[in-house]
Amino acid sequence: MTQWVENPTGGRDRGPIALVRAWAEILLRPQRFFQAGIAPGDQAPGLVFIAVVVLVEEGSRFAVVELAQRGQLSLGPYDYPVIGDLEPLTALLALVAIVVFVAPAVLHLTAAAQTLLLAPLAPDRGGISETVQVIAYATAPCVFAGLPLPEVRIACGIWAAGLYVYGMGTIHNLSLPRALVVSVAPAAVLFGYGFRAFAAADALL
Repeated sequence: MTQWVENPTGGRDRGPIALVRAWAEILLRPQRFFQAGIAPGDQAPGLVFIAVVVLVEEGSRFAVVELAQRGQLSLGPYDYPVIGDLEPLTALLALVAIVVFVAPAVLHLTAAAQTLLLAPLAPDRGGISETVQVIAYATAPCVFAGLPLPEVRIACGIWAAGLYVYGMGTIHNLSLPRALVVSVAPAAVLFGYGFRAFAAADALL
């Protein structure tokens, strides 16, 4: 599950430019991305991708909270999770821990759970590595989930969940209804709780 392939066939290129291109492609042309950009064993770019997404999301969340506490930004009625009362070094260490340890752990635990759910309904499924990559790249919209706007966070969660389901169907040769059945629970946990879409919906309601 943690194999990194040096020169995979059909996988993603490495580097910052390739990272930005992958982000744009998954948002604009997901069908082409999932068909051509996922290669067996090519987890390294996906792991880097989700780490950067989480870094941007959590970093922007922290920055916005800091501005709000200094009176430079109004958050309105949204009950935003406050982390700005942490000391700068503590906050930095927390951010590093989330990006380096928590995000990869959640990614692989979600992939393991997803694999178990796929087993009875996807006899012609791809490998665990492909599942890991689909989950990682489906988080692309969540770079905006750190903004203190519940509508934006809900939209990010729905968009990411849609990419998740579509990617699972494409990679594991499933019809859309079957992909939805096997993917809805992991997607709900990852984007509803992990990226706080449920909390945003609760705040909005």
